Amino acid sequence: MAAIAYLNFDGIAEQVIEFYTEALSAIEVKKVKFGDIPQDPNYPMPENELNMIMESSIEFAGGKIMMSDILPSMKAVTGELVKGNNILISLVMDDKQKLEEYFNHLSLGGHVIMPLSNTPWSSCFGMLVDKFGINWKFNSDADQFLDNVISNKQ
Repeated sequence: MAAIAYLNFDGIAEQVIEFYTEALSAIEVKKVKFGDIPQDPNYPMPENELNMIMESSIEFAGGKIMMSDILPSMKAVTGELVKGNNILISLVMDDKQKLEEYFNHLSLGGHVIMPLSNTPWSSCFGMLVDKFGINWKFNSDADQFLDNVISNKQ
């Protein structure tokens, strides 16, 4: 089992998929639009919703992100999309060159909160918000830091 970040968008998931596919050098991309599945003739979907992403996944070196669009016709049930800082994607990997590559690609059009740098908790740490409002954290040594602090407390 794996915990996977799942992101919802307001009709722009297709653009996000294209951007993340390139920025993360995706290994595999899967996507299904609402129009790709059989429709109930008694309840036809609006044309603009048929091209929205129902489900997708992007696999890249050591990670996977899933995403979809929130249908305008379902907002009474799901609620409006709210961007916030309560969710972020954390990339933890030893390969600092790959971490830097992802950081540089994902920061295009976004906002760097903290450039990649050596910190007391990581030899390569940084944070950014990408051009779609998604928060990202990059860390080369997260597991070692946690293990060291925990073992020193005992």
